Amino acid sequence: MAETHEPPRRRGHPGAGRGRGRNRPRGRQVDLEALEQVRALLGDRPRRRDLLIEFLHAIQDRYHFLSGAHLAALAEEMRLALAEVYEVATFYAHFDVDRDGSARPADPTVRVCDGVVCEMMGSQGLLADLPQALGDGARVLPAPCMGGCDRAPVARVGQRYVESATVDSVTALVRGGETEPAIPAYKACDAYVAEGGYTLLKECLDGTRSRGDVVEQVTASGLQGLGGAGFPTGRKWQIVRGYPGPRLMTVNADEGEPGTFKDRYFMESDPHRFLEGVLIAVWAVEAETAYIYLRDEYAEVREILSRELFRLREAGMAAHVELVLRRGAGAYICGEESAMIESIEGKRGLPRHRPPYVAETGLFGRPTLVQNVETLYWIRDILEKGPEWYTAQGRNGGAGLHAYSVSGRVAQPGVKIAPAGITARELIDEHCGGMAPGHRFKGYLPGGASGGLLPASMADIPLKFGPLDDQGCFVGSHGVVVLSDQDDVKAVVRNLMRFFKHESCGQCTPCRVGTEKAVALMERPSWDEPLLEALGAAMADASICGLGQAAPNSVRCAYRYFREDLP
Repeated sequence: MAETHEPPRRRGHPGAGRGRGRNRPRGRQVDLEALEQVRALLGDRPRRRDLLIEFLHAIQDRYHFLSGAHLAALAEEMRLALAEVYEVATFYAHFDVDRDGSARPADPTVRVCDGVVCEMMGSQGLLADLPQALGDGARVLPAPCMGGCDRAPVARVGQRYVESATVDSVTALVRGGETEPAIPAYKACDAYVAEGGYTLLKECLDGTRSRGDVVEQVTASGLQGLGGAGFPTGRKWQIVRGYPGPRLMTVNADEGEPGTFKDRYFMESDPHRFLEGVLIAVWAVEAETAYIYLRDEYAEVREILSRELFRLREAGMAAHVELVLRRGAGAYICGEESAMIESIEGKRGLPRHRPPYVAETGLFGRPTLVQNVETLYWIRDILEKGPEWYTAQGRNGGAGLHAYSVSGRVAQPGVKIAPAGITARELIDEHCGGMAPGHRFKGYLPGGASGGLLPASMADIPLKFGPLDDQGCFVGSHGVVVLSDQDDVKAVVRNLMRFFKHESCGQCTPCRVGTEKAVALMERPSWDEPLLEALGAAMADASICGLGQAAPNSVRCAYRYFREDLP
């Protein structure tokens, strides 16, 4: 049999071979210059699959976009199929993938929030006027909620956050080249320790406090998960401890719910109170590593946590655990715990089917404790002051304190620390200085984009888990958006549905197709109520995760409570 001579394979091309009709490798070839650039960026970091998203960020931070040559080089360096790298890069909104071979995008990129509150405050005008004001020196893109609803409208110039953005303020930053994050004043490690910080952690580590007692106190406090689901925290710790190790922990700092910004407030003002909660929770469930998954919009917080985690390690406070900071890439779906875990593993953020639940089979297949930032923030107060102190803080049958993100038509928007069970009317009057001048209270979103929509006449229902269920709403992550008589209800609910359409991961048909069809119907002059209801029922009943299940809430509530405002 004659010897066959295959053509030489280009470096790094997996599956290179004969092309149809000619002797050449198939697929995109690895450019040696791009390969060397990628290797220089990655340095001596291990080429693990779970670091894929981190490596994509490194390339984009350096070159401001992801070229086909760099994606192919990264695939070669990580020994992955190019399709695996490409599907992850194109899944996340903050990765600018060069899909068609066009020139690199203009720099810097200006993102203007088109979330519900920013749209109420004029972001559509910014999106219309900025391209002409900036000329060809930058590109302007709409972006979903950036977690700055109390400072709306907001924008980002590169990594620089722009509060109460105007055409002039954004243009000045672009022309001045100010694109790096501006770090706010915050309580650093030394200041936190000087005020008694980490004393509680030391008592846990030296045996003064036992794991059983700590878990029992957290359970007795009635503390619930404050990321949206409200699952009892102490019970969750018990469940995770019940599975054999090794165990892991993840912290969901990817708050992307429109109208919610409380976790950002805690992390950029008093980060160590939250971090002490992390370290106590890790100790309580005997987890060996804790991953903090932070939304990419929070560049300022990322810099703060990077600094303070370094100081924490230097001080020897985290000797019992490895702390890892991971960066999201612009995907609301990664606020769902199993989608977040998939993202930490370097994959697309697709929610997992359950069971098994993540407490049993979570990150890297291990039992995993998942907690929200605010939940962990309250751990120190509960253990130092006692569970009775915490439960006594509630109102109207609620237990504890909650951080309410209040935005919209109030005089003083912001994060309000208030009793669990406070009503929207009490929150507005006692903590927000009433309504903004010239505005009359018309309605409110009690739980961000997902939580439904209620009229002002129903503003005396306690804002806590449970009481809003009969009204087709829920408090979720406690993001309260206040509407006035000057707001268009149909525009609000259309904005919310556009958000869900944009953020659907596409895994399941009810959500992927349902949100798209609903937006199309809602852009018509008159709305087809029976068809919108049928779509909503399909999404609520058949979607894999909470995104699709909650997407129709605001539309259903609008028909139930604001029918006269709908077309």
